[in-house]
Amino acid sequence: MAYDVIEVLEMFDNFDTQMQKAVDSYKHQLANIRAGRANPRLLDSILVNYYGTPTPINQIGTISVPEARMIVISVWDVSALKAVEKAIIDSPLGITPNNDGKVIRLVFPELTQERRVALVKEIKTGCENAKVQLRNARRDANDATKKLKKDNVITEDDVKNIEKDIDKELAGYVAKVDAICKEKEAEILSV
Repeated sequence: MAYDVIEVLEMFDNFDTQMQKAVDSYKHQLANIRAGRANPRLLDSILVNYYGTPTPINQIGTISVPEARMIVISVWDVSALKAVEKAIIDSPLGITPNNDGKVIRLVFPELTQERRVALVKEIKTGCENAKVQLRNARRDANDATKKLKKDNVITEDDVKNIEKDIDKELAGYVAKVDAICKEKEAEILSV
């Protein structure tokens, strides 16, 4: 290898980081999709106005899943029950909380077939967006490679080899995204 290894490794590291961020972002997006099952992660984005401070629900109480389609929130400070209930009602979750004065129960209804199809469509759209992010990362890496060639750090043969490696890496990440997509689709379509 006649080129500066450090610059190429830095470029690959940046490329790999961008790819991993795209995959992680897609996973986070899927975690927020309600699949008819109770998942405590659905509450991660809901903030409760707790004594004037926006606070995540998991810092105000305990979240448990006693049944497949129910989440129970046991708030440590009973005076915060109303605030938690209001935050859940105001959230895009679409679930009405049941407050019995001690705990809040969230019961998730069964998904209808048309809602399942809509969720699968949403998942596929997210999958395509993740793939676009991956391809953009490849483009950035290829541009960085061409810049190294222009600066006479690497040769034309090195550029071709590096681009092959970049494409191989991209294919691996695209396969990861596809697998995540198929897994979530199967989860949603299972009755």
